[in-house]
Amino acid sequence: MDTVFYNEYEMKVRPCIDLIDSLRAFGVDKDLGLPAIAVIGDQSSGKSSVLEALSGVSLPRGNGIVTRCPLELKLKKVKKDNVWKGKISYNNYSRRLKNVTEVEEEIRKAQNTIAGEGQEISSELISLEVESTRVPDLTLIDLPGIARVAVGKQPINIEDQIKSLIKKFIKRQETINLVVVPCNVDIATTEALKMAREVDPTGERTLGILTKPDLVDKGTEANVVDIVQNIVVELRKGYMIVKCRGQKEINDQLTLDDAITKEKAFFEDHEHFKHLLDEGKAGIPCLASRLTTELVNHINKSLPQLRKDVETKLSKTLQSLQTYSTGVPTTYDEKVMFMIEKINTFCNHTKSLTTGEEPPNHLNGERYITKIRKEFAAWNSFLDKNISNFRDHLHDEVLQFENSYRGRELPGFVNYKTFESLVRTEIRKLEEPAMKKLAIITEFTRAAFIDIAEQHFKAFCNILKAAKINIESISRQEESEAEKMIQAQFKVERIVYCQDTIYSKQLGNAKVNSFVQTANASVQEMSHHVQTYYKIASSRLADQIPLVISYHILNEFVDKLHLEMIRLLQDRDRIDEYLFEDQETKMKREALQSRVQRLKKAHKILLEYA
Repeated sequence: MDTVFYNEYEMKVRPCIDLIDSLRAFGVDKDLGLPAIAVIGDQSSGKSSVLEALSGVSLPRGNGIVTRCPLELKLKKVKKDNVWKGKISYNNYSRRLKNVTEVEEEIRKAQNTIAGEGQEISSELISLEVESTRVPDLTLIDLPGIARVAVGKQPINIEDQIKSLIKKFIKRQETINLVVVPCNVDIATTEALKMAREVDPTGERTLGILTKPDLVDKGTEANVVDIVQNIVVELRKGYMIVKCRGQKEINDQLTLDDAITKEKAFFEDHEHFKHLLDEGKAGIPCLASRLTTELVNHINKSLPQLRKDVETKLSKTLQSLQTYSTGVPTTYDEKVMFMIEKINTFCNHTKSLTTGEEPPNHLNGERYITKIRKEFAAWNSFLDKNISNFRDHLHDEVLQFENSYRGRELPGFVNYKTFESLVRTEIRKLEEPAMKKLAIITEFTRAAFIDIAEQHFKAFCNILKAAKINIESISRQEESEAEKMIQAQFKVERIVYCQDTIYSKQLGNAKVNSFVQTANASVQEMSHHVQTYYKIASSRLADQIPLVISYHILNEFVDKLHLEMIRLLQDRDRIDEYLFEDQETKMKREALQSRVQRLKKAHKILLEYA
């Protein structure tokens, strides 16, 4: 029966914990939050004693800050009796440990190597693997105890440093926070619990561990029981209570196994606490079992989102890596081909941008061509609105012109010069808005091309500089050419002309749809003519201005930019200069490549686990 239970346990529990340990070993925790149990507590809270009892190894003890680096305790239960294996790893160092007595000294060495031999702390992780019959299947991360006041050679802001380090771990939604609090203090005032509640207000991710029950003052035991029963400061995961070795017992060399036996006897004999043992809320063995269950459940709950996060991070990292290319070749011919490919890829991207074929997420989710079409549509709406506004005040303008310029003609005859003056005056007002529309679209395009250049030439500052110079120069040239064409268009519009059939048809429609009636026949007739021609001219400009802008800013700009970028290759002596990479760029590429590799490994084992 025990064998069947153990095999089922091995199939369900160990692979789950090994999966997360593997991801952490790959370094995936640098990129994503991984399910973990972080152990926090004020100094002298009994945190180290709890971890010793769970792991079966002695951890560094002493005054002041003892845990100066996060310590990852990877505990693995093995079936074979009398087996103990250990391994410590940090930075690029790794050493196998032959027996349990080596652990404490090796951790001290690791902390001195990473954080120096003073009282400083570091966020660099130390990993300690322990395989034994007497440990639970569990991974814990021990964090420095919270110091209130700097002592000795400690930095003056040591409390802030420690809290910042702790918060880095416990704020992650993937982390279960194990808060260690002595029974003989006011739980509501402990800094560790306060920090846990700040990042986990509902207590959904927090489990409280009460220590030192033998130091409780007589008459206050009932209050401790209330805390364990989750009555005083409520946590969703509740509380447990343990009794570990005290300093005297350590000095007397009480073994960890004997300490477990002594702990059980303490709770069994205690008038107030013995029922907590029966309820599974007291004792290191109960705590070990509870933590394993909590961790496995937490991992299984987190896995779907973790897979999604790994895929998203991998995709984004691959995109970022593209901007840094694969590194510059060594031979001259290869460098030339490499630069041609980089330039062509950049120019093809700018071309696809203006033809509406760029990826949907470009420019914060709105495609460039969509923005341009909106601006052209806004130009058309502006002209339509102007026609409407013009219609509203047309009667008064015609009447003013009639009074000022009417000759000897009889009422009802249209004065052509008056008609010509009116339409020319109104159409001339449209030239400045057309120029503004050109300026807006030119700036959109210039900014979009700069953005693309930074994407493609991020790793090559000299090509990027040359691309930006070309973009700025051609942008000004093509805007100037487009201005000339728009000015010419408005000069042409000074010639009042329309095909007879088109004009007659529009004039007839205007008279049929007219809602304005006036006793002055000349004013009425003139209004119809001016309104008709203004609408025809507006329709011409609604298309012509966007056509001019499209030709110079969307088409010519792209083609001339491509030509100027290719001309960079003619200066053979500057190829190396253009392909120069600084050390920071190389380091970023290598960092991205490393991230891609570990995320690919993570993705593979997550799929295999599923």
